[in-house]
Amino acid sequence: MSRYRGPRVRIIRRLGTLPGLTGKTPESKPSYINQSTSSRKISQYRIRLEEKQKLRFHYGITERQLLKYVRIARKAKGLTGQVLLQLLEMCLDNIISRLGLAPTIPGARQLVNHRHVLVNDCTVDILSFRCKPQDVTTIRDRQKSQNLMKRSRDSYQKYGIPNHLTFNSVQNIGLVNETIDRDWIGLKINELLVVEYYSRQA
Repeated sequence: MSRYRGPRVRIIRRLGTLPGLTGKTPESKPSYINQSTSSRKISQYRIRLEEKQKLRFHYGITERQLLKYVRIARKAKGLTGQVLLQLLEMCLDNIISRLGLAPTIPGARQLVNHRHVLVNDCTVDILSFRCKPQDVTTIRDRQKSQNLMKRSRDSYQKYGIPNHLTFNSVQNIGLVNETIDRDWIGLKINELLVVEYYSRQA
């Protein structure tokens, strides 16, 4: 399944707020729709499926990529669900978005694809590049790159930078301090349900 490129509002209306996908918030549904849906019995499979879809659309990854991350998380030490979230959070496109250098993860992906991003003074254009503690991230010293970054930073002031990252606004340098803690993952999701969804595949 390829990466989703359709209307983002339709997705957040169905799954709820997904800050990685879009800064918009879902509109409240009319009361008659809520009444009709509340009378239906929701299956456990659907609940797990929707949690999995939240993860997919928030981080902008394909089904195959998510399954790969689940398999890696299963082999790692620690709780599989938390390790899975940490793997996704430490990807370069998400780090760029978290630093406020892009308004969303798709916007950060575009910066990385167009070779605007440097990690430890080396140009990186691999979206799934996994950042490690003490990695230094910045935007190339080109006029177009700096303009894109400034526009994103101005619109990102209302959001805070999580504890595992530090951003120097004078030098426009971001530093990865440590692996992100579960409490700083700004997505309302039950990762255990995602692991259960893939229990027969991973």
